[in-house]
Amino acid sequence: MTMPFSRPGAIDLSALKQPAPRPSAPAGGPGGTGGSFSVDTDEQNFQTLLEASMTAPVVLVVHSASRMPASVQLADDLSTLAEELDGAIAVGRVDADRQPSIVQAMQVQSIPFAAMVLQGRLAPLLQDAPPLAELRPMMQQLVQQLASQGMSGRHQPFGAAAPAADEGEEPAGDPRYAAAEDALMAGDLDTAVAEYERLLSESPADAEAQVGLSRARLMQRTAGADLAAAREAAAARPDDVEAQVLVADLDLLGGHVEDAFRRLLDVVRRTSGDERSAARLHLLELFAVVGNEDPRTLRARRDLASALF
Repeated sequence: MTMPFSRPGAIDLSALKQPAPRPSAPAGGPGGTGGSFSVDTDEQNFQTLLEASMTAPVVLVVHSASRMPASVQLADDLSTLAEELDGAIAVGRVDADRQPSIVQAMQVQSIPFAAMVLQGRLAPLLQDAPPLAELRPMMQQLVQQLASQGMSGRHQPFGAAAPAADEGEEPAGDPRYAAAEDALMAGDLDTAVAEYERLLSESPADAEAQVGLSRARLMQRTAGADLAAAREAAAARPDDVEAQVLVADLDLLGGHVEDAFRRLLDVVRRTSGDERSAARLHLLELFAVVGNEDPRTLRARRDLASALF
């Protein structure tokens, strides 16, 4: 079976109003409990789902109990498969009656409707509600097809909380990261990058290793850079992505976070094609370095959505 996602298109976010930032990750599962690979989708966590699609596929399923009861079963079945596939896909459940702006942004014409989002791009997946027995091999084949193309990342469960440490006990560091952290402390950036890359090759959805790799690469890229020369080159070549990225990196290291974000957002707005994609991906990496819940990152995420769509 050929999977029906060969014509990717962008999600138009212009219909969405700007949400207030939320302090925590979206609650998981249809019932809002933690530790699930599916999540009830609203305007506040929609961008988070788009960013999660950089790691592994996200399936957005639009349902309505009042208009099409079978669509709720489709959402339930896809949520079940997300658990069975252990995070190879994540499912965003969109209640059409409660989230009309998301339905409009996705340009949904009928319900049920399911679409796959991969690396921020959306493509239709289903416009009917096949039974679970048909859905299961379809989604398994989808995951296998993507893995054969080198896309084998996995999602972390939504809403999963780390176990609390005993009172008065210092939380123990994870020994998996010891080699990378020791290399960073010693200033051996090449070894730190290699260690984080090794961790991610073993566990592609390891969020802590991804953040560590982003920070180590930032330090590696800027080692020995001359700020004055970098600024001069960026001013002379405003559409040179590499020149703009270097100054953004140096600004970030110097504590000028918003300047770094603004510079790359401007590049995204001015460029297209591969150059635009490179600037966007680098900006996402800087978001991880600063922290995804930092207010400056949340503002820049919304600006990036507006610039892209």
